Amino acid sequence: MKRSTLIASAAVGVTLGAALLWAFRPQPVEVELGTAAVGVFEQTIDEDGKTRLAERYVVSAPLAGRLARIALREGDTLAAGAPVAALMPALSPLLDERSAREAQARVESAQALLARAGARIERARVGVEQARIELARSEQLSKDGFIAPTKLDSDRLSALAARKELDAAVQERNVAVHDLDQARAALSAMRQPTTGKASAFEVRSPIDGQVLRVVQQSEGMVAMGAPLLEVGNLDRLEVMAELLTADALRAQPGTPVRIERWGGPQTLEGRVRRVEPAAFTKVSALGVEEQRVNVIIDLTTSREQWKALGDGFRVGVRIVVLSEAQALQVPASAVFPLPDDSPETGALRRSAPRGGAGDSGAARLRPAEDHEMAVFVFDNGRAKLTPVTLRARHGNAAWVTQGLAAGARVVIYPPAAVRDGVRLRERKV
Repeated sequence: MKRSTLIASAAVGVTLGAALLWAFRPQPVEVELGTAAVGVFEQTIDEDGKTRLAERYVVSAPLAGRLARIALREGDTLAAGAPVAALMPALSPLLDERSAREAQARVESAQALLARAGARIERARVGVEQARIELARSEQLSKDGFIAPTKLDSDRLSALAARKELDAAVQERNVAVHDLDQARAALSAMRQPTTGKASAFEVRSPIDGQVLRVVQQSEGMVAMGAPLLEVGNLDRLEVMAELLTADALRAQPGTPVRIERWGGPQTLEGRVRRVEPAAFTKVSALGVEEQRVNVIIDLTTSREQWKALGDGFRVGVRIVVLSEAQALQVPASAVFPLPDDSPETGALRRSAPRGGAGDSGAARLRPAEDHEMAVFVFDNGRAKLTPVTLRARHGNAAWVTQGLAAGARVVIYPPAAVRDGVRLRERKV
């Protein structure tokens, strides 16, 4: 074979080999990229809640008689002691001796309740004074740097709770005074002579507030103790949310809360006041039994901003259990458990389907603990497996404390083909 023929054949072979190498060379893997950025990170517990009155009062008929038509309607404003209904005595039932003795017993019971309310006021005043002294001591120690700021906040909340307790005790005494007046008036009406025209007996409101519901509106005969209407003070509105017991353990008293989806344009602020000690079983919409507990939230936003809210309104509750203003964050879909680089599994591999991290079957993953997590960093067109340490995470982002710098670009939802050192190409959206 001629030399020129050999040279031409060799050139054709080299060209064909180069073409085959170019055709079958590894292609870069197309991936989505996200950026590690510093911002506000919050871990919250989101749940539906509903408003309710801290105290609700049912005004009932103190004696049997004929009720005049009630002119009040839901939403009407009442003053303490204002008449809400009128009862005309039904003479036959009111003349028997047993009714007179029962009315006398109610008077004595109302007197005892009034005495108990007075004792509660004194006890509440002692609590206010004790909380004030403790707060003054904490403020002085805080100025000298001997106590933590959380202790000072706790003492301030305790002082506020003590004042609220005193207010509630005063309201309870007012209710007891009105109950005693009604019981005495009922007894006096029963002792009136049966001859002559009987006067109407007025049922009065125990508190300043609004009418919530009129139970008996039309005129008619009512029995003793029959409910007539419900009243309450909408200024003392609170929010109740049913949380899973595992979440309720993180929602300690004093935890800040955001009230959303209540119908107004702005977000309301609140604070957890109490986590009830007893849980209950509730069946979810999927038929799963859940253990839940009631969490009571006080509204701290001014009354003018939520004056349209009423009793039993549905709201969205977001309890902030963790907050950091300057946290380095990456998309939660970029974080996965760090693979085990052992001889049994060979090279590091990673497979995570869309929606979360998973096991590809070729790499044995370590336990998914926050300090054994990793991301793929986009480094000069190649994937770089980078271990990271997480402080916390939620559905959208993960808070990284070690392993990454702000501005680093990471792979979101890394496919099975992505591994350490693989060439990458950003997918254009």
